[in-house]
Amino acid sequence: MSFSDLFDSGFKKRNEDHFASIVRVAMSDGVISSEEREFLDRLSRNLDISEKDYVTILKDYKSHPVNPPSSYERRLERLYDLARMVWVDQVEGEKQVGILERLCVGLGFNPKNAKYVTDKALDLVQHGVDGDTFIEEIKNMNR
Repeated sequence: MSFSDLFDSGFKKRNEDHFASIVRVAMSDGVISSEEREFLDRLSRNLDISEKDYVTILKDYKSHPVNPPSSYERRLERLYDLARMVWVDQVEGEKQVGILERLCVGLGFNPKNAKYVTDKALDLVQHGVDGDTFIEEIKNMNR
């Protein structure tokens, strides 16, 4: 096995675990709504999750470890990616914002601030900021 194979398998596993964590958040109310399913479909494509792995994860998402990013910066990077997916696909709406709020909590943000963080994240993405600016702006919210 080559070094690149090791990297690819580690990257693939991290994406699968990340996807399973998001499925877990979507399942927190016991059901995946049609809007959540559409979001998961897009997310699986963006994370390069195969159809077989997608079905397996949906059936057994609890078997994947919950790996929230260990650093605040990594949480912000994931939030940026998720907010861009919501915005780019032009699926922003009350339910999609709610999904993103739940994902914020799943990423480790304080539930009391999730709505505020979500609104700010979507506003920044709507204005086309890059990742570094996004991270700085969200960090500045807490100062």
